[in-house]
Parts: sequence; structure tokens; C-alpha cells
Amino acid sequence: MSVVRKLLFGLTAALVIVIVVAAGWLWQVAGAYGFNTVLRRGGTYWITVKPDDERLSASMQLALKNPVPAVQPGSLVWQEPEIGFEVAELPVLADGREVDRIFLSRIDPARFRFVVHNASQGDRGIDEWEHALPKAVLIVNGSYYDMHGRPDTPFISEGVAMGPQQYDAKAGAFFADANSADIRDLTHRDWGSALAGATNAMVSYPLLIGDDGQTHVNVKSRWLANRTFVATDGSGRIVIGTTKEAFFSLDRLAEFLKASPLDLKIALNLDGGPLAHRSVRLNGYSQKFYARWEAQVEDDNVKLLRWPVLQANWAMPMVLTVERK
Repeated sequence: MSVVRKLLFGLTAALVIVIVVAAGWLWQVAGAYGFNTVLRRGGTYWITVKPDDERLSASMQLALKNPVPAVQPGSLVWQEPEIGFEVAELPVLADGREVDRIFLSRIDPARFRFVVHNASQGDRGIDEWEHALPKAVLIVNGSYYDMHGRPDTPFISEGVAMGPQQYDAKAGAFFADANSADIRDLTHRDWGSALAGATNAMVSYPLLIGDDGQTHVNVKSRWLANRTFVATDGSGRIVIGTTKEAFFSLDRLAEFLKASPLDLKIALNLDGGPLAHRSVRLNGYSQKFYARWEAQVEDDNVKLLRWPVLQANWAMPMVLTVERK
């Protein structure tokens, strides 16, 4: 065997060993979810950019100015493509210019049921969820998940309890049974008793608006992302919203929702970022939205989440869905 062939053989063997070791490490750390993360989008990583970097969206650049421009809600017009299910889009305006938009659904729990699902394999994005759940008229991302794609908070799916059994919950929970749905404030309530009798439920955080009518996000932050929230309004309807852009930090989103014309009595944040997709499928009305943005910000250092493969259909291990009764 020539020297060159020996060298090539050695390099090939070393590469195989590296791949096997890396695959074993990935399986140990994140299981099937980790493998699907790599297959779907090549993994994820953070890059450091400046607040005015062109790789940030225009809305994110505006949100990183000091001071952040004050915003007001634009015109809100509800449509009702089906009795008990309304849709709208609420513009977010700064100096008369749109800087974000909230896609909204307002649902009567007497006519529709709410279900939460977990796909821990990490092989379902919004497209796959639509195929797997043909009866779902609305699909959005749910609460948080761990490195293996499993529920990271207490979670009940069609009567089956999942997630941690011991959990210190101080924010809120989404609750649904056969006849009703609401948001429960866990500030002074044990999550176990709050979820008793639930068919579908999930603990999440932070509570944007508590049952006292006040915002409950006490920490000022510059963390920007596409956002999803679930809320109850003054008529007992469930309101589910998704932001088009990543203009809002959580504290500013809470303040905006409190002052908005949505009449929200209690509102709970769900997970956010590039997995905050949305699908609405009703007779005569359809909407599909792919999220994209997330950035951690400290002073003038902005860490923007990126991934090697341009994949709009980011995996959604946790989803909240709505079905006709």
C-alpha cells in the first residue's frame, strides 16, 4: 500500500470515528429530536451582530433603538368565517407606520374543542402537523420542550399526563375539558389542583396579564422573537395570537396587549422564536404563517439565532390545536 493510500485510509477511518462519536453524543444528548434537528436545518447556532445589522429585520432594528418607539394598535376588524370562530389582524403602529402585526383567532369554547399534542421526534413542522391533523382548524406552537423534544412543563394531552411531575409553577396554565377552556393564574395556586379534571392542558410562562388585570412580566428585557400567546377575553372566548415580526420583548408585549382593544382578562405566553408557526383552515378562509426570528440582546451585543439550511418549516414538538366539536 502506497503512502498516499495509507494516508487516505487513515483519514477516512478517522472521519468515520469522528462521525460515529458525534452521532453517539448527539443521541445521548438529544435523541431522535437532535437527529431530526440536524436533518431538517443543519442544527442551530448564534451569531453576534450589531443592533443595526442588516441581517436583523427592520422591526428588530427599530426595537433595539434607545428609546424604543412607543406603539399603538391600528384598526381591528373581525371576520367570522364560521360561527364561533373569528379571525383578525391587529397592526402595531409606531408614528403611524406598521412595525408588527398580530394574527388573531377568537374562539367560542362552546363550539370548538382545544387539544395539545407532543411530537418528541422533532419530525413535524406546521406542514406535517396539517397532514397529521386534518380536523384541526387552527394549529399554533405550544409550551416549552426539553432537549429530547418532550414537554418541559406539566402537560396533559387527551387525558394523558406528560412532562415533569415535580414543577414549581408561578405563572399560568392553559386548561381545557370537554365543555370549556380558560387560562389559570398560578401566582397563588398549585398547578396540580389547577389542572385537575383537564382533558388537555399545559403550564407555560410568563403570564402576560394576570387575573388581577395587571401585567405580570416584571423583568425588562430586550430578547426579541416571534411570539405566540393564548388568552381569555371578557366574554369568555379564547384568543390566540401570533406576531408576524419580532418587534416585541415580553414585557412590551404584555403592556401592548393590556392596552389593546382585545378586552383580554388574562393572557399567557407560549414558546416563541422560529417555531411560532400558525395555520388556520376554515371553509372559505385559510392562513399559513412561518416564523423566523429570535435574538438575545445584552447592551449592544445582539445574538441572532441562525441555522445552515434555509428551512421555513421549523419543527414544532409542542402544538395547541382547535377542532370542531
